[in-house]
Amino acid sequence: MDNVLHLPSSSQTFNVGAVMERAHHGGGWLLSGIIGVNILTLGCALVSGSAFNSVAITAVHRQIFLIILLLLTMLWMLFYAVVTSKKDQAVLFKDGHAGPVWLRGGLLLFGFLSLLMDIFKIATYVGYLHCDSAVKVAFPVVQAVFLIVQTYFLWFHAKDCVQRHTNFTRCGLTLLLSTNLVVWMAAVTEESIHQTEIPDLDVNVSHKMYRGISALVSSYGSVKCKCSHSACDTFKDAFYYLYPFNIEYSLFASAMAYVMWKNIGRLVGDHRRQSVKFYPKDVRVGPVMGLLLAVAGLVTFVVYEVDILTEDEKNRNRALLIHFIMNIVIVSLMCLSTVIGCILFRLDHREHVSEKNPTRSLDVGLLVGASMGQIIISYFAIVAAVATGARGYLNALNLSWAVLTVLQLGLQNYFIVEGLHREPFHVMQEAALHTNAHAVREHPEMSVVPERQKSKYSMTSSPETLSWKRRVLKEVCVFLLLANIILWIMPAFGARPQFDHPIEIKFYKFTMWSAIVNIGLPFGIFYRMHSVASLFEVYLIS
Repeated sequence: MDNVLHLPSSSQTFNVGAVMERAHHGGGWLLSGIIGVNILTLGCALVSGSAFNSVAITAVHRQIFLIILLLLTMLWMLFYAVVTSKKDQAVLFKDGHAGPVWLRGGLLLFGFLSLLMDIFKIATYVGYLHCDSAVKVAFPVVQAVFLIVQTYFLWFHAKDCVQRHTNFTRCGLTLLLSTNLVVWMAAVTEESIHQTEIPDLDVNVSHKMYRGISALVSSYGSVKCKCSHSACDTFKDAFYYLYPFNIEYSLFASAMAYVMWKNIGRLVGDHRRQSVKFYPKDVRVGPVMGLLLAVAGLVTFVVYEVDILTEDEKNRNRALLIHFIMNIVIVSLMCLSTVIGCILFRLDHREHVSEKNPTRSLDVGLLVGASMGQIIISYFAIVAAVATGARGYLNALNLSWAVLTVLQLGLQNYFIVEGLHREPFHVMQEAALHTNAHAVREHPEMSVVPERQKSKYSMTSSPETLSWKRRVLKEVCVFLLLANIILWIMPAFGARPQFDHPIEIKFYKFTMWSAIVNIGLPFGIFYRMHSVASLFEVYLIS
């Protein structure tokens, strides 16, 4: 009944009985949950089967399944946009916290790069039509259309709190969520095989040949199939570099679909989320330090990628040395800046947000859950290094990096969660001004506010009057944001010291260690990108 009392005045003609009837939606939730579990389980089985069994289940079977999912999902999105959303009283409420413009902008950017990846795939697989299945061309064509339809759908409907066709909409959103997760699993599996698969060759094969032949075998299944045009190799290399953007796009879309699913039948107040202006002048030190760190990280990443492919062991060890040192420097500086931010939160007087917010709850859950991927890899690396004595400078650096990574993840999670759960400064200011104005009306003699109390709430959105705590918080957020970007770039675009440094492979054996890394690393990569989005949110409300 509390929700009914907060209905907007524009919807006073809305039938209260219908509202109460829609509250009983257990059947729809159960049905959509069953649909989601079955799609995800079947998709996981097909993706795994096509990765490890190229005879009975091939990539073509997986792509046929994905084409069917994409077509069904597009049909539902078109039905929602044309029928459900146009119904009278279908979307009376909008969740101001769902689908902020920067998140939709990220979805648009990743969607464009994913579309570019599909174009390169089409150009590549057309050259193999004479000796390979036409499904490999059909899949990127269908996926390209799906990207356009889904991006349009989420851009305009991400904030909807649907009140009509609720059960059908729940099932449709579950289909949308499951489809994106299956596409994500397929992309992660294909990219991981491209990076780590060992072909059935002589164990003395060079490292450079290992990566090159591995990519060819994993992509086409046979080295006998030759491309009919000369640009195949160029397009193939290009679309593999775009895989990280496609992976992030699927996860962004999944998160937005989940928030829409949570908002079905939800009644929210008629208040809009207040816009927070972004002032670049607010910060100086954080962007400079972050950009310097990002440039240094990019340089060492390029050096690592070049030297690690050489057959000279000395060059490979030097590449690992530079990579380990650079990562240790990055996570150490991140730990230091995060500690400063946590101390500022302890000195902060802002209240914790008590309003129910599915978007914030999802952000926190994804943040903590995704960090477990990198934490698992780090702890397995710690155990292997300690058990073998950590002899040699590379083993010692690897151990130090793993320990510092666990510490950095814990500190950053605490900092981001605390920041997301604090009231924005502009809200605190408006509340304080409203309270002071009310007090002056009731007691005119209190019109003179003590200087101490005035300074506590003098937090305006103007960049000229930022308090030192707000400024330092913003500097910390920007620095951490840029540091997480470079920590996303390095593993997302091919840095795999977990396989290039042999201590864990020797300790756990390749089969077990590759399973640990290929399961945990995609979550770790997503964690870095999700941290960037969350840190930007913390920056805005600080």
